[in-house]
Amino acid sequence: MIETLNALAGGFANALSFQNLLFAFLGVAVGTLVGVLPGLGPSATLAILLPLTFTLPPAASLILFAGIYYGAKYGGSTTAILLNIPGESASVMTTLDGYALAKEGRAGPALGIAAISSFVAGTVGVIGLTFLAPVMAELAIEFGPPEFFGLMAFGLTTIVLLAGDSVLKGILSAVLGLLLATVGSDIVSGTARFTFGQLELLDGIDFVIVAIGVFAVAEVLVNVQRRSQHQLFTVPKKLRELLPSRDDLKRSRFAMAQSSVVGFFIGVLPGAGATVASFVSYGIEKRFSKRPEKLGKGAIEGVAAPEGANNSETGGAMVPLLTLGIPGSSATAIMLAALIIYGLQPGPQLFTEQPDLVWTIIASMYIGNVICVLLNLPLVPVFASILRVPYTYLYPGILVVCVVGVYSLSSSHFDLYLLLLFAVLGYVMRLLDVPPAPLLLAFVLGPLAETALAQSMVISGGSLTILLTRPISLVFLALAALLLLSTVAGRTNTFRTKVLEEAE
Repeated sequence: MIETLNALAGGFANALSFQNLLFAFLGVAVGTLVGVLPGLGPSATLAILLPLTFTLPPAASLILFAGIYYGAKYGGSTTAILLNIPGESASVMTTLDGYALAKEGRAGPALGIAAISSFVAGTVGVIGLTFLAPVMAELAIEFGPPEFFGLMAFGLTTIVLLAGDSVLKGILSAVLGLLLATVGSDIVSGTARFTFGQLELLDGIDFVIVAIGVFAVAEVLVNVQRRSQHQLFTVPKKLRELLPSRDDLKRSRFAMAQSSVVGFFIGVLPGAGATVASFVSYGIEKRFSKRPEKLGKGAIEGVAAPEGANNSETGGAMVPLLTLGIPGSSATAIMLAALIIYGLQPGPQLFTEQPDLVWTIIASMYIGNVICVLLNLPLVPVFASILRVPYTYLYPGILVVCVVGVYSLSSSHFDLYLLLLFAVLGYVMRLLDVPPAPLLLAFVLGPLAETALAQSMVISGGSLTILLTRPISLVFLALAALLLLSTVAGRTNTFRTKVLEEAE
């Protein structure tokens, strides 16, 4: 412990130099901007900037990259809350309650609680990285394909929590998401599936296209169809009403605490990522909330949970990268490439051979979290004022952002046709009162579960019993079954009570 604290103090001494502080600030600022723009994402930004950082010292370069990584996590919440545009898959859960709060005139508190929760959970994640890295690295090694399948199965069962008033409609939405996830090439045989001869579909459908079409563009279409003449969004003029209240912070306490732990734990697992962390954290929040019926309709804790999880995941994702040399996401894969380019070999020896570099990076993540909240919290009133723009100008602006974001993915007109298709799909789903969140959850987790299952089958020689003989896998599958049964039983009991009351 003392040795760790001394090493961390040395890291702070280096990280607080003017040059490193400057790159930490630049990283957070660029990351926040990248997160606001749908389609670009931190991975693409890091890939673009990688050649430009070859002349920088390794510590400055990696501090810049880390700042972009967690700055983008917060930036994604801005468009999710204000415009219903989840620029990153990890921001999908934030749209559910964030956008509902914006429509109630509480965009400011939602943005504020996103910044505070990101800071709290992000700092907890870095504390976990500081003191638990060796232990968590050993745990990550224990996670093979069967354990991943169990985790993905648990994540998929949270669909019943996102189903709204009808479990059947939620399941139908999820099945549609799973079907969309099968488009592309088979992961084992390489055979094209449901591509209909279109080469553009061989790599599958990009998540950003589905999310923007089903959420953002469909929302614009629904509001235009209503031909509402009144101002859809009200934005308070008093600064006090633009920031989270004491009651908001009190309601978000459990969400911040559980998302800090969940985000870090899932971040440690290579391949899981912030998306899974935000889905699982939101599901836990809804399962144990004192007012679960409010989540999805404008609950402040529904913003705190996913935002906390996807920022805490950042600290967890650095554990396998620094201790094992295994990247947990595409962004950390580019950081791994940067380390190798600088002649450094990530792994257990990195802490002994390059202690100054490692602890400087870890210390800079503490500082970066502080910069992130200091940079974004004062901007909450500025961001919230976007909603004062009349809808006749706001909606065309949203559509332009959506089209530019999708086109920037691969500069393909085919992506724009897909965007139109998913916008119509989202519009029809809203007319039929079918929740879109289960579709996106299944679309994201489906391929991960399929890959884990295929790898498990290869390991076991085609026997499904491997999923039940591995303890961690068995625990996750049991939790999934428990969640499914308890939710269905609860809803059945509610329905029975309602019928009896009506009969009386």
